[in-house]
Amino acid sequence: MCGIAGIFDPRASTREDAYAAAIQTMTREVFHRGPDDDGVWIDPHVGIALGHRRLAVLDTSELGHQPMISRCGRYVLTYNGEVYNFRDLRARLERLGASFRGGSDSEVLLAAISQWGVRRALAEINGMFAFGVWDRAEHCLTLARDRMGEKPLYYAGDSGRFVFGSELRAVRAGLLRTPDIDPSAVALLFKYKSIPAPRTICRGVAKLPAGSFLTISGRGPPEGPEPYWVPSDVAARAHSERFDGTAEDAVDELHERLSEAVRSRMVADVPLGAFLSGGVDSSTVVALMQEASSKPVKTYAIGFEQPEYDESAHAKEVARRLGTEHTEHYVTTNEALAVVPRLPHIYDEPFADSSQVPTYLLSVLARKYVTVALTGDGGDELFGGYPRYNLVSGAEERADQLPDGARRALARVLRGNVPAPFERAYRGVARAMPRRFRERPLSWLAYTFSTVLSGSRPDMYDATISDWHHPEAVLRLETGAPSRAFDASQWPTTGNFVEQMMLVDTAYYLPEDVLVKVDRASMAASLEVRVPLLDPAVFEFAWRLPPGIRIGGNGKAVLRQLLSRYLPPSLVERPKMGFGVPLADWLRGPLREWAEDLLTPDSLNATGVLMPTPIRRLWHEHVSGVRNHQNRLWNVLMLQAWDAEYRRGTLVVGGN
Repeated sequence: MCGIAGIFDPRASTREDAYAAAIQTMTREVFHRGPDDDGVWIDPHVGIALGHRRLAVLDTSELGHQPMISRCGRYVLTYNGEVYNFRDLRARLERLGASFRGGSDSEVLLAAISQWGVRRALAEINGMFAFGVWDRAEHCLTLARDRMGEKPLYYAGDSGRFVFGSELRAVRAGLLRTPDIDPSAVALLFKYKSIPAPRTICRGVAKLPAGSFLTISGRGPPEGPEPYWVPSDVAARAHSERFDGTAEDAVDELHERLSEAVRSRMVADVPLGAFLSGGVDSSTVVALMQEASSKPVKTYAIGFEQPEYDESAHAKEVARRLGTEHTEHYVTTNEALAVVPRLPHIYDEPFADSSQVPTYLLSVLARKYVTVALTGDGGDELFGGYPRYNLVSGAEERADQLPDGARRALARVLRGNVPAPFERAYRGVARAMPRRFRERPLSWLAYTFSTVLSGSRPDMYDATISDWHHPEAVLRLETGAPSRAFDASQWPTTGNFVEQMMLVDTAYYLPEDVLVKVDRASMAASLEVRVPLLDPAVFEFAWRLPPGIRIGGNGKAVLRQLLSRYLPPSLVERPKMGFGVPLADWLRGPLREWAEDLLTPDSLNATGVLMPTPIRRLWHEHVSGVRNHQNRLWNVLMLQAWDAEYRRGTLVVGGN
């Protein structure tokens, strides 16, 4: 895994030494993504500079050094990622006349581009990646990102100069001017905990969407982004070829496809292991790893002092049953809290999913022993594991049984203000609810279900995943706040309501929250993480399965049946727990002083986009125990913490 950066200035008015200094400044910002090696390639005559930081995983010799020039001399590549089918592609390309110097997947990717061009090469490769490739014949630069969005890629134009990089900090370091905060991006952050592509927190800087590519020639504006892979299109095609076997047949085929995905992700020339939470997804991945390995797989888990957040006992028992070499670490409260002030630097862009804290701590633990780790991410989106799926679809079914007048009247009542005594009473009975809902105020829950009663399916879905239903209430916006992360007119038509929510999660929540969390946390520890459940063959097969076989009553039916081949029911049929932290208590206790400093009226005003009065009211309600505003406040705090560093200059290396 690596960090990449590039500059393209078709004016070609910059000296080579100036290009070298600029690109090295950018790559220094992503040193943590590739501490093993660095390289630059510059052609000042056409105004192109490519930079690379390497985490050596395949062919750790000099033959894997980047930026890499193709054997034909036409293409120059800076590449972050892994191509899992590189051995099969190499054999095919050799039959077509290609020759290779080393054993890296980077060289195979370059040969595929040389043989077929970028578009077809993207269709042929199976991997996680972000890359920039310069075509010396056509004088054009192409950027591309993997299907699911496992690896990030940022870009921006500035006074005729185009820059790109693995992280926002690298792009900012290459810009001639420091960009301003984009208030509409803040609105999205407050709703969804993260900022979905193509937006970023900085005005004028964009993220390349998952499954797309972009071409810059200097003869006009960039061409794209253009998608080459769309989840809803794949799902629609799969639906037209529905699986017609039995449930046991489905388990057999999933077993075969997922085993192959796991085996291909176990190829590495460095130590390899896996995250193991004890949940269905990670346990399945580890079971298949152990089946494919001749020695015990190395597995890693962290535990917490608070029992309701601790899955380590389950992970330990799964590891014992599967025979892995298991390492666990119990995280103290002080150890977890010490990470919080570092979050702006670790995550580079404001990011407010509080499971970022344990994800980083787990990455640090694993990196002490291995360089690559497999994880079970993606199972919830692919096999219907989130509790909200059945909760919202079930609520829709019940709401449909009410007369229209009763639905409208009840919706109006639920949209009203919830008195504080009701909030206090709700906190007492909410302990029996799934944690995602238990940690919400009653006012949030009431508004969400008012949307179920009166809204469209896109509105219902959006309400369940939003922390702030109306972020404009606390923001200074030049125009209205974005209503949602996705275009409601593009709401999937494939499948039932649960399947539709799963597709939207795959297109937005997965790449913009789950995979951002994993990528930034692991890369901050210089650990490469691979995600077998997101293999294209597994994705396509899952969408061929009827919901009853694939999801079942409580989610992940086919995945649970597969795991049952390795573990007893007590370790398979557990309710989903999640990877949370006691955020509400932290904000009222050990993090209170840190939060108060960031939420003073002066600090809130300094950001330039926030209205202090309503935010201060939420803060006082939370610390007094009247309401639980942990999620809303965490969104604000992550913006404030990031902005404090941004304005102090610790995250801005270049610019003036």
